[in-house]
Amino acid sequence: DGEVHINELKNGSVEMFWNPTSEVRRQRLKRHIVLFEEQTDFESERLWQHVTSAINKGDQHKATQEKFVLEEEQRNAARERRENGTEWKPLLFQHDATTNEWRYKYEDLRPWDPLNDIAQFEKNGILQTMERHLSTRMSNHKTTSINNQITRHKRSAEDCRRRKTSDQPSNHSQNTESSCSTPESVQELSDDDGKYLGFESLCAQCGKEMNHLKEIHSAVLSLQRAQQDIHR
Repeated sequence: DGEVHINELKNGSVEMFWNPTSEVRRQRLKRHIVLFEEQTDFESERLWQHVTSAINKGDQHKATQEKFVLEEEQRNAARERRENGTEWKPLLFQHDATTNEWRYKYEDLRPWDPLNDIAQFEKNGILQTMERHLSTRMSNHKTTSINNQITRHKRSAEDCRRRKTSDQPSNHSQNTESSCSTPESVQELSDDDGKYLGFESLCAQCGKEMNHLKEIHSAVLSLQRAQQDIHR
């Protein structure tokens, strides 16, 4: 969130590379950390506390000494395990022999589901996702139902306009089109004016589907309000 400059050593020129605006600073993510007193001995903030303190005080010599102490302790621990034949078993990482890399055991690579996923957090080093326990099948069914409804009514509107336009003289086409029960465009979801998706005249089947869509819309609004509460 600070300025970054490019220094050209050959001619001594300085160029601004990054200057974050106040808007950028406001959008930065809030940092969530574990309270220091709740951290274990090997968590970074506690483990490196003396090194950090020396750096903040500008004491580079003290910081180097503290860093050497930590590294020496790690070397001694590794030496003792070799002598005792003790196998080192990481708690949170496992070795991938194919790529010869260490990978986090609990990584979650699935796409974020805004209808079901509320928040993601880490507990005891394990990545976890707080969910609303809506099944994926139900979420997919709701999305498909809405899309099918919109597509079907859009087609009905186009067919109605084409039919009325072809049957009437051109100077009456606009009035005839407006008399069609299916609107030209899909309106925003609304419960206040007694219309849903802009359809004023609905058959029995459409009435049932309208109620289903209202329930879905209410559920989505509830999820959005919950997510807003969590962000606050």
